[in-house]
Amino acid sequence: MAEFLLTFAAEGILTKVTSLAAQELSLVSGFKEDLAQLRDSFLKIQAMLRDVDHSQVRGEVVEMWVKDLEDIANEADDVLDEIGYEALRRKVELRDQMKKKVKNFLSHSNPIAFRLQMAHKIKKINTSLVKLFNQAAGPVGLVARTLADATSQDIEVLDRETVSSFDSDEKLIIGREEVVSDIVKTLLKSHYNEENYLPVLAIVGMPGLGKTTLAKSIYHESKIDSHFHEKIWVCKAAVQSKDAICKFIREEVKGKRYLLILDDVWNEDSEKWKELRSCLLTIKDTQGSSIIVTTRSDRVAKVMETLPRCDLRKLSDDECWLIMKDKAIPVGSPPMSKEQETIGREIAKRCGGVPLVSKVLGDVMRSKTSDEWRLILKSKTWDSPEGEKRIFSILKLSFDELKPPSLKQCFAYCSMFFKDFDIEKDDLIQLWMAQGWLHPCSGKSLEMEERGNEYFKILLAKSFFQDVTKDYSGNVTKCKMHDLVHDLAEHVSKSRNLRSLFSNGEVLGSNLLSFKSLRVLNLYKADIVELPISIGKLKHLRYLNVLKTRIKTFPKSIGQLYNLQTLKIPYQLEEFPGEVANLINLRHIYFGRYMKVPGGILRRLTNLRSLPFLKVGNKTGPGIEELGCLNQLHDTLSIYRLENVGDGEEASKANLVGKKHISKLILDWKPSRPSHNMENDDDVLEGLRPHSSLEFLEIQGFMGVKLPSWLLLAHNLKEIELSGRNKCEGVPVLGHLPNLSCVKIMRMENLTRIGSEFYGDDHVNRGNGSSKEARPLFPALKTLHIKWAQNLIEWMEAPTEGATTVFPCLEELTLICCNKLTSAPSHFPSLKKVVIKWMDSGRMPLASILSNKLTTLTYLSLLEVGGLTCLPEGMLENNKNLAHLEITQCSELTCISPQSQGFEYCCASLSYLRIWVCHNLRHLPDGLLTPSLKEMTLYACDNLEYIPDATHGGLTSLETLSLSMCYKITSIPFSQGLPSLGELSIDQCPELSSLPGGLEYCTSIRSLTIAMCPKVPSISIKSLSASLEELWVSNLDSLPIAQGGFTSLRELSILYCESAEIGLEFSACLQTLVSLQKLTVRFCENLETIPSLDRLTSLRSLEIRGCNKLTCLPNGLAASSQSCSLTRLKELTIGCFSEELDEFPAFQAIPQLESLTIWGWPKLKSLPEQIQHLPSLRHLEITWFHGVEAIPEWLGNLASLEDLTIECFPSLKYLPSVEAMQRLTKLKEIDISRCPLLEERCTEESGPEWPKIRHLPFIRFGATRIEN
Repeated sequence: MAEFLLTFAAEGILTKVTSLAAQELSLVSGFKEDLAQLRDSFLKIQAMLRDVDHSQVRGEVVEMWVKDLEDIANEADDVLDEIGYEALRRKVELRDQMKKKVKNFLSHSNPIAFRLQMAHKIKKINTSLVKLFNQAAGPVGLVARTLADATSQDIEVLDRETVSSFDSDEKLIIGREEVVSDIVKTLLKSHYNEENYLPVLAIVGMPGLGKTTLAKSIYHESKIDSHFHEKIWVCKAAVQSKDAICKFIREEVKGKRYLLILDDVWNEDSEKWKELRSCLLTIKDTQGSSIIVTTRSDRVAKVMETLPRCDLRKLSDDECWLIMKDKAIPVGSPPMSKEQETIGREIAKRCGGVPLVSKVLGDVMRSKTSDEWRLILKSKTWDSPEGEKRIFSILKLSFDELKPPSLKQCFAYCSMFFKDFDIEKDDLIQLWMAQGWLHPCSGKSLEMEERGNEYFKILLAKSFFQDVTKDYSGNVTKCKMHDLVHDLAEHVSKSRNLRSLFSNGEVLGSNLLSFKSLRVLNLYKADIVELPISIGKLKHLRYLNVLKTRIKTFPKSIGQLYNLQTLKIPYQLEEFPGEVANLINLRHIYFGRYMKVPGGILRRLTNLRSLPFLKVGNKTGPGIEELGCLNQLHDTLSIYRLENVGDGEEASKANLVGKKHISKLILDWKPSRPSHNMENDDDVLEGLRPHSSLEFLEIQGFMGVKLPSWLLLAHNLKEIELSGRNKCEGVPVLGHLPNLSCVKIMRMENLTRIGSEFYGDDHVNRGNGSSKEARPLFPALKTLHIKWAQNLIEWMEAPTEGATTVFPCLEELTLICCNKLTSAPSHFPSLKKVVIKWMDSGRMPLASILSNKLTTLTYLSLLEVGGLTCLPEGMLENNKNLAHLEITQCSELTCISPQSQGFEYCCASLSYLRIWVCHNLRHLPDGLLTPSLKEMTLYACDNLEYIPDATHGGLTSLETLSLSMCYKITSIPFSQGLPSLGELSIDQCPELSSLPGGLEYCTSIRSLTIAMCPKVPSISIKSLSASLEELWVSNLDSLPIAQGGFTSLRELSILYCESAEIGLEFSACLQTLVSLQKLTVRFCENLETIPSLDRLTSLRSLEIRGCNKLTCLPNGLAASSQSCSLTRLKELTIGCFSEELDEFPAFQAIPQLESLTIWGWPKLKSLPEQIQHLPSLRHLEITWFHGVEAIPEWLGNLASLEDLTIECFPSLKYLPSVEAMQRLTKLKEIDISRCPLLEERCTEESGPEWPKIRHLPFIRFGATRIEN
């Protein structure tokens, strides 16, 4: 398997030999003949390698010959590299001598001795190569093949069609649509009962069947988005991930319903997975969450699943053909012949129903003839049995198709990464470059990075990479490898010479010298505090990554790494190493934004392609002129602190106009600075003229009067952002720029007018002469944002004549905080999304923007638009595709539209309606509510009196309905039913006398909230008993579930229900709620007893608080209970009972309880002693015990306690002893508030109670937090 590696090794050595000979270096003058012989020897060896590649013989003798050649090739590569290193060292030394104007004749390196040493090494290598050649021609039996004998694979040719036609976006999955739909339905309808309280669905199948792709399709389903509040994806979920998963959900998800996808699970230990499930079940307020597991293992599925399994079937032959055809004949290719289709369908039958095989074969078949397709059909690959072996063989076939050999080497290198690792594209290319595998093709001028980018695209297009991540511009930044592809990379990457070292452990010191041939040293996240001095002896090192280590200083020997191409410096480094100036081969450097870089270093790194930023120094630090000779910089360049540049002449020394590879430029001035420091901003910005190839420009903090003239010539510009409180009263001329797609104008406080010059009509049509065909203005613009232009008064129409069009592609317009605007254009032929916030409609011509000319709108959001009484006439009528309508805090709005009828036709696409805080809105128009509506929210519409019934067909799609603080609403008709309704919330509607009509038909409702609706009579929701999972009621006279039967109910909250009847109804229904997991009873003042909790065996969270007549705890919780049936209870909040009680009611010591909050009342003088018998308690909060003076010693018995909150103890003076507090070994945080006596005694360092808590990591006194 090593022959392809050696083919490229030989080519690399030939390239180096040729390069050294061409340089006419004095240091090679003594062994030029030896170098010439080396070149000839490798040319002969290269011819032999072609025979190894094509020979069917793979005998032991050939294998041994190949291994010997590998050793010699590596030795030759190191020797040539050492010569190159010496050349670089002498170049640096000479430069330093010239700088000091003193020549050092006593250099520490003797050139004569060096030449003799290198000559000896090369002669030795030549002798070995002659011996190998003779062996090959003799006993090994190889024949020298000329280049004419070679196949196309031997020739260095990049597959241009593969590169250019590549599209990384995943197409819709084929053959799995019904499976996706079924799983989504299962997840949405999975109910919690005693046995099934955390749904786990397993997707099981062999490698390559598309388990991960299927899970991703489910992940991105809109119904999943609306049902689950959060989605978490974990790859290669192992036992070790348990704590990390639980910590993330507990801290980041914060009590929301989540979908957790555990992709590619292998661990079959049932106890470990029970621990994970138990851990997840302890997390507060996450009921309704679900898990999807993808796995190859039937045993893993059996261990975890609680829902019906998805055994992923193989695809049909036709489905395989569709996938294969999509890859083999991409869009834009010549049509496929009938012969090709016949052969292709036969190949598809051999795919075994595996999507990965179909995809890879399609890649192999791309751009090939019918005869080549026929050869694939007759390949011996099909002799392998179906399953993983055949898949592996087909992947190997695709690998064999890769050309040139260096591309195979680059693929094989990817075995260095763990499976499922997020591979960063730029980092990978830099690693390939460090190994010396990105030499330009003959006759081509591609740089190494460009060649690496093409290699990456080919591997991605051929499905060796997948799961890409993209940046803001749509460029791929990360990818992953399928497990089987990773296995292939491991299979073909056999090498005995260590040239890359990845380690996050301690491998440095004297050990480092054992790896003298290293090209790559990656110590990312290694637990190290320094680099050894010996780092400078790694002459071949080209890549050094010490990010996220604890290193604070570099040894001076870092400056001896003359071959280094990539350097990644830890952000906390205390001092930028000056020796970096010697690294003249450096192409990529990374360091933190707050790093202070000394002056005079960057200017010497003339090979730099990547520079994170330049922060211009005032008196110290680099000046702007240091950028002058860095003309090889690529991609993004950020320049900060431009206020430290004196004038335009100084700015021009940065030579930005000479940096043709920069695609994004960020120019930043410090915004808060004295006015005298702003006088030169205009001149400086004018001097920072970039190359005309620039695509993205951001100007921030600029305080000048006018924008630069060079913007007129930025014809390749795609995006521009102007941000800063500058003195510009106008905007630049931009309309003539043919590629501009996004304009953002922000915080231009002096901007008063957007005039006709903005459109650039003179620049577009001035040269048109007598042509009658006018060119469009802003021809490519899609997004326009104008924000915080508080003095903008006028936005003029374009000065167009005849057929000239303006904004032909504009889809999104955002106007924020432009309060003085009095005019705006009215012609937006493609506008889809409009967002207007904090504007005054009395001045701002909303009717102009949303005029009768606008017919394409799909999204409209208005926030605090003063003076808005209704939407412009005809706006709804003309925009029949409007799907999203949001009106917020428009206090003068009285109606949605002056139009009185016909809404059922013009709002047929409306799916989202949200109206918030519109105090004068009196009615919604008839016909507004159509079958397309999915979500409707009305909040704080005080005078809203009328909600119309749905149009013909009913609200068949409505999933969420929320009405809150609509004080005059009396009814909600909806007579035709709400079959899709999942969430209904009605809160503070005091005149409402009934629930929505048709509620009895809501068979899918999961969550119901009814609060502060006193006129709503006794509610019967018996029809919801099968689906209802969450019920939240407040200020009602009766319970809507009093008749029982709600066996699916998981969460019940009863608040501020003062009726005496509530207690009786509660007693009647509670016993039937067998699935209940969370019960909250709060501030029900007339409730005297709580019924028995014995049957609530699924209960995980219980709160009983603020019930002032309650004198005892319910059976099942009270200490007097014969047994404790609450075996799953994790969270308990109790207290604020009858103040007649002299002590807190005794409760059961529940062993599995993890969180306890206890509320006392003024007369209590002691804490309940049951607290000390809670071995699993992690969170304890005690509050409102006015008479307690000391926390008891038994607190130290809570061995699991992690955080403790003590609040409102006005008499408290003493904590437990130092010994007791130190027994709490897991305690991380204590929070003490509204305890004046104790807080005074806990004064840091001086208070008598301070020694008891000083050892804790976090201490909080009210708003003050102390970290140790």
